[in-house]
Amino acid sequence: MASNATAKCPPPMKATSNGVFQGDDPFHFALPLVIVQICLVVVLTRVLAYLLRPLRQPRVIAEIIGGILLGPSALGRNQKYLHTIFPPKSLTVLDTLANLGLLFFLFLVGLELDPKALKRTGSKALGIALAGISLPFILGIGTSFALRATVSSGVSEGPFLVFMGVALSITAFPVLARILAELKLLTTDAGRMAMSAAAVNDVAAWILLALAIALSGTGGSPLVSLWVFLCGFGFIMFCIFVGPPIFKWMARRCPEGEPVNEIYVCATLTAVLAAGFVTDTIGIHALFGAFVLGVIVPKEGPFAGALVEKVEDLVSGLFLPLYFVSSGLKTNVATIQGAQSWGLLVLVIFNACFGKIVGTVAVSLCCKIPFKEALTLGFLMNTKGLVELIVLNIGRDRGVLNDQTFAIMVLMALFTTFITTPVVLAIYKPARMARSEYKHRTIQRKQTSTQLRLLTCFHSTRSVPTLINLMEASRGTGKKGGLRVYAMHLMELSERSSAILMVHKARKNGMPFWNKGQDSDSNQIVVAFEALQHLNQVSIRPTTAISPMSSMHEDICSSAETKRAAMIILPFHKHQRLDGHLETTRTDLRYVNRKVLEHAPCSVGILVDRGLGGTSQISASNVDYTITVFFFGGRDDREALSYGVLMAEHPGINLNVVCFTLDPKILKESVHIDVNDDYDPETISSDIEFLAEFKQKVSKDGSIKYEECVVSDAEKTIDVIRKYNRCNLFLVGRMPEGQLVATLNKKSECPELGPMGNLLISPEFSTIASVLVVQQYRKELTGDSLHSLKEEADTTEGEYDSQ
Repeated sequence: MASNATAKCPPPMKATSNGVFQGDDPFHFALPLVIVQICLVVVLTRVLAYLLRPLRQPRVIAEIIGGILLGPSALGRNQKYLHTIFPPKSLTVLDTLANLGLLFFLFLVGLELDPKALKRTGSKALGIALAGISLPFILGIGTSFALRATVSSGVSEGPFLVFMGVALSITAFPVLARILAELKLLTTDAGRMAMSAAAVNDVAAWILLALAIALSGTGGSPLVSLWVFLCGFGFIMFCIFVGPPIFKWMARRCPEGEPVNEIYVCATLTAVLAAGFVTDTIGIHALFGAFVLGVIVPKEGPFAGALVEKVEDLVSGLFLPLYFVSSGLKTNVATIQGAQSWGLLVLVIFNACFGKIVGTVAVSLCCKIPFKEALTLGFLMNTKGLVELIVLNIGRDRGVLNDQTFAIMVLMALFTTFITTPVVLAIYKPARMARSEYKHRTIQRKQTSTQLRLLTCFHSTRSVPTLINLMEASRGTGKKGGLRVYAMHLMELSERSSAILMVHKARKNGMPFWNKGQDSDSNQIVVAFEALQHLNQVSIRPTTAISPMSSMHEDICSSAETKRAAMIILPFHKHQRLDGHLETTRTDLRYVNRKVLEHAPCSVGILVDRGLGGTSQISASNVDYTITVFFFGGRDDREALSYGVLMAEHPGINLNVVCFTLDPKILKESVHIDVNDDYDPETISSDIEFLAEFKQKVSKDGSIKYEECVVSDAEKTIDVIRKYNRCNLFLVGRMPEGQLVATLNKKSECPELGPMGNLLISPEFSTIASVLVVQQYRKELTGDSLHSLKEEADTTEGEYDSQ
């Protein structure tokens, strides 16, 4: 019998094959097989994530479903597929790679958790976290008795009770953070409370998991569990006292703006593996050591960011999905058979939801939190994720959970996480700020002495010098109500771990992460804006907006509304190359610009950056700019000219204003001219009145030159414009109005810039001047102003880019 059993053992897989031409089947060798497995799971999970995106589900849902589909619950029912793609002898390699990826991913999760933030956790969040752990834990123990009496008979009682309690009481911090960010609830009261409580819950879950693992050892003596727990505690104490000084020393030797030395990154990643080895040797699990090491790494400075950058894409993109497959291969939904098993599934789901939601709601109501907010907190705290799967997999590997219990618990985790987004959307609608009727939504105003508020947006450091020089020019004399600038750094919320790291750091600043100015940030962008604030009479508030590009415009518009901005200044979606031509930076920025133009609560300017003032900040005494405004008529042109007049108050700025009118002879000879729909008699009279007031200012101000040009056609208009190409900045209206403009409305590269904006950025128009295209606020866009935002770019865009 023994010899027969030995003969049946499959030989270990060799690493690489000699190729199909020499008769080798790649599926019988470890490396080609694991490549196929990785490719299969990555493609499937990404497709599922794309399909679930309209439901606003986190990616972990797609990964769990993908793992289940690849396992015996669905595709694995076909035995030929299962033995070809996931043969039993390949599972050791698959599990090893999956756990290695998971090891480094939990190091990243540890990096996300800031111990200093835990110290600042308020009594409300602490109470909610404790209630959200204790009641589900008790119900988990109660559920374990029902399971042991039915489908889990024969398992060890102590470890089973603890594993069930831990499994029901976990809240997935990274998944919760992503759901909140996606729903734009991070900065609401419920969002802030949920994040703080989830962070406490996360730490508590790891402590309970360590306890569960210690109790689930196969040793006969209870002293073994005690030794495991004490050694684990000793390891944590060693890390707390020895790790931080070493990591702080490394972080100090990595100055801001310089690449992090490769040896420090390598040493840290090796330390992660060593910590994993130590905790595995103790008997807690290798993942525990990696998580602890991630927590103690200092979060300030570029060091933590460099570690994330080096590790996350490979780990999150390729290795981590293997863990979900490994878990899916152990999940067989077919084992849940009969009314009893399905009844137990309902019982587990009910207890998991009831414990979390009721426990959280009860404490929240005691803390005088409104009922709807308390209920939202309950559902948010009920989010499960990767840590839940880790607990279940460890329980199964240690023989605490059998196949049927494991399948029930995986489905429970999937269900509770899946319902979070739709339920929260249904019950919690934070009071969206009703459009408050604040006065100064435009730069053109009767009371010019009032404070001017601008919201300037940028997505990279490239445009910061130009923005700062534009702010310096915008401050006028600095003696009036002053200039307040909200400088918003636009950052995309991606699926990367570092995005949640950014969210966690920025969360405490408010909607959307307003920096109140008390804390000095080492970020070079913030430093640049703070320098402008200290040197000149400008109030600067640096801020960060972290959002998916598809909804970035909502953050921009709501921030402008909240801060009562008169104008939003957006970066153009192209940047200037060394040869002077414009090249697309990101096409999705164009979508953001169009949406802001359509929904903005104030005026909007799109800045085409050609280096206003060069690549560095110009001091107030050295400012020497010439700004040119082309005036045809209409609201947008009036706004552009008003901005130009404000800039002309600065002692270092000269303003040239060119007012175009159509030759009266042409006007008489023409039978019909296609006039812009918006150019009505009221607009004409407003233009005349505005220009009359402006001319009075010109007579008193020597820095403003005004010229009226009578032209007969578009060609002569363009000839006049070319004469002014030697300036620093063009200020033009997005949609000028009047008889003359009709002749300029031809095919345009970027319809959202309007006819003048497109002319000034075209390769045929030679200039080094930046261009600010201005749209004046109106309650609702109509006519050409709206149609131009719906048009697709002309095919010439590709030609311009390629020149």
